[in-house]
Amino acid sequence: MSDEDAIRKLIAEHFEPMQWSEGTEPDWNRFREDFLEEAVLCGAARPAQPRTLGEFIERMETVARKNLVSFEEHTQGMKVLRFGNIAVVLAMSELLEDGSDINHDISGYLLVKSEGRWSIMAHAWDQADEDNPVPDELRG
Repeated sequence: MSDEDAIRKLIAEHFEPMQWSEGTEPDWNRFREDFLEEAVLCGAARPAQPRTLGEFIERMETVARKNLVSFEEHTQGMKVLRFGNIAVVLAMSELLEDGSDINHDISGYLLVKSEGRWSIMAHAWDQADEDNPVPDELRG
């Protein structure tokens, strides 16, 4: 698999283990595999609050799962810039909350290739809305 294909596969599939619904649980161990151990995640809330992977998962468990019966997120489109063993990706995702509430966000990723595999070193995102619409080049 080419580097570009490996990056696209990583980003396209990395939200899949984070899904839950009544009777199903997220697979946080599988979710962690896509990240470097010291990765930083920064959500859309401002002021910006960078979190470790563990802090992000804890927040998803203690806030999101208590407020949402079900959650899915699927990457719809992306743009990849790569040089050697580093890459930057912008990707648009569709979020489905409680089976009917659909939202979109744009994620920025910093990736590194080490020991033959690509990993997420940093992930930040922002919500798309009327004032901040999804760019056409990121629509799937």
